Amino acid sequence: MERPIACLLAAALGLATLPAAADFSFRFGNAVVATGDSPATVIRKAGRQPDRIVRLENRRGAAVGERWEYSLDDKQVNFEIRNGRVVDIQELR
Repeated sequence: MERPIACLLAAALGLATLPAAADFSFRFGNAVVATGDSPATVIRKAGRQPDRIVRLENRRGAAVGERWEYSLDDKQVNFEIRNGRVVDIQELR
């Protein structure tokens, strides 16, 4: 009896992580941008420069990265870039 409950719990926890996995990549048409890609790769796959670039700072005001914002038809996609690589992708509706 304990084994089916444990399997059900494991499956539920696995499904709970699916939305988080979606934040590791974003599709521009046929091209996919993923965490670890360079900024040049983002531009090439998006087919254009970002609509807005926001400088990210630490508490002391030092630059630690950038957030590249792309405004699309029904959403905004943000790429956080640190040390020359995409480290996070957020899709906002």
